Amino acid sequence: MRLEQMTVHLRARSAWEAIELGTALVRRHAAVIWKPWLLVTLPLFVAFNAAAWAIDAIWLAGLLMWWLKPAFDRIPLFVISRATFGAAPSLRETLAAQLRWGGKPLLHYLSWRRFGFARSLYLPIDLLEGVQGARPGDRRRVLGGAVYGNAVLLSLVCLHFEASLLFGGIALIFLFVPVESLPETLRAGWSLISSQPPWWAQVGFNGFAWLAVSVIEPFFVGAGFGLYLNRRTQIEAWDVEIAFRRLRARLAAAAAPFALALALLGPGLLPAHAQEPQSPAPAAAPAAAATPRKPIEPTLPRVFGEARVDERGFSKAVDRAYLDPLLSGKRRQVTWEKKDKTQPEPPGQQDLSWLSGVGALFAFIGEWGLWLLAGALVVLLLLTLRHWLPWMRGSLRRHKPQPAAVETEVLQLPDSLPDNVPAAARRLWAEGRPRHALALVYRASVESMAVRANVALPPGATESECLRASRRMPDGEDRSLFAGVVRVWQYAAYGQRLPTVDEFNALLSQLQQRFRWAA
Repeated sequence: MRLEQMTVHLRARSAWEAIELGTALVRRHAAVIWKPWLLVTLPLFVAFNAAAWAIDAIWLAGLLMWWLKPAFDRIPLFVISRATFGAAPSLRETLAAQLRWGGKPLLHYLSWRRFGFARSLYLPIDLLEGVQGARPGDRRRVLGGAVYGNAVLLSLVCLHFEASLLFGGIALIFLFVPVESLPETLRAGWSLISSQPPWWAQVGFNGFAWLAVSVIEPFFVGAGFGLYLNRRTQIEAWDVEIAFRRLRARLAAAAAPFALALALLGPGLLPAHAQEPQSPAPAAAPAAAATPRKPIEPTLPRVFGEARVDERGFSKAVDRAYLDPLLSGKRRQVTWEKKDKTQPEPPGQQDLSWLSGVGALFAFIGEWGLWLLAGALVVLLLLTLRHWLPWMRGSLRRHKPQPAAVETEVLQLPDSLPDNVPAAARRLWAEGRPRHALALVYRASVESMAVRANVALPPGATESECLRASRRMPDGEDRSLFAGVVRVWQYAAYGQRLPTVDEFNALLSQLQQRFRWAA
């Protein structure tokens, strides 16, 4: 791992900043990610749908593509994990890596770990580090424990984005349907989907699902890799290590010319007596040679400057680091063992017999507490009787029976309209059959509207269909008058709201004048 060649500025980030970092990596290497993604997933999509169509189970192709998402996730993870360290793989390297990279951990993610919501966080741990040993879950717990909730929320957000793209693609089809035909098209589409969808509709649904996954899934994997990278930086201090490595490289580059110059010019600069052989020291050294040597001044302040060290904060950081189970081989385990009453009590133990009385009190409360609570509730109800009893008396009174629903007779109209529609309608109104009169007026108005608009209405056309057809009438007053007839008829037929006699006569007069009905 070449930390000094990383293309990312490492620092301790929050979880959401790390997610944004991962998505930025995906955007930077978009071409290298989506080319192998399409080359791998598109042939599998075609093959699965063809095989499922052959066995008449096209839904199985969509299920297989969804189930193999962890296998497809290796493509963006392989690209951004290499590109982060300055070695972006080529298209051929990425395709070749899918045959041999991460085979054993992938079996877990295609079986019992398939429904895990933190797959984007744990996939880099298992595929990039290859965690082995008796307790591989410790590594996942250390790296992912602090950001597990963020990984779950990331999965839910990406799932909602995929669903939005899927249903948005389906709704896009209806944008090309004319507004007049939209209700019928929606009704036909719903009946087509709910009863027995054809093969092309199922393949289209699988195609929209594949497109939604292809757009969102690389960002999902990149965001998880950002969380993983940020946790490694926080725990292992990658940013500090990179700073020290770059400092060492600068110091080594600056010290090389100085060392070369010292090697070439050093012999001429040294004093002459330093080159002469030294005679053995005398047996008795003079008193001046026994003076203590001057201590060497440390050079770190001259390199890094004077810095104040927070001893308390540093000690706390060290204590937190040693609490990590990966850094400490010690483990504390507490077990409960049954006490042996035959052994004598150790001397000097305090007398705790008074606790038996406290235990008996709690036992009494636990046994009779519900009865005491019920008795207190009854006493409270009796004390507040005058407040709630009048209200209870009012609520216990018998309510008046609801009136029976209004029964209306079935409308029976003749097959053909009478010659004098206004006279026939007034006669029905006078006989006490106003709904029959309004139905006759509505039917005559529909036929007059169809003639003036030059349209052919289907049998059993609804009021809304008649209103849409009336828009083709050239005269605006005719359209307004017909809309008023439809409104009066709907109030009477569905809302049991009949017009007055004057309103009915005025409406007939207007219809007779505008539609030129016979007098």
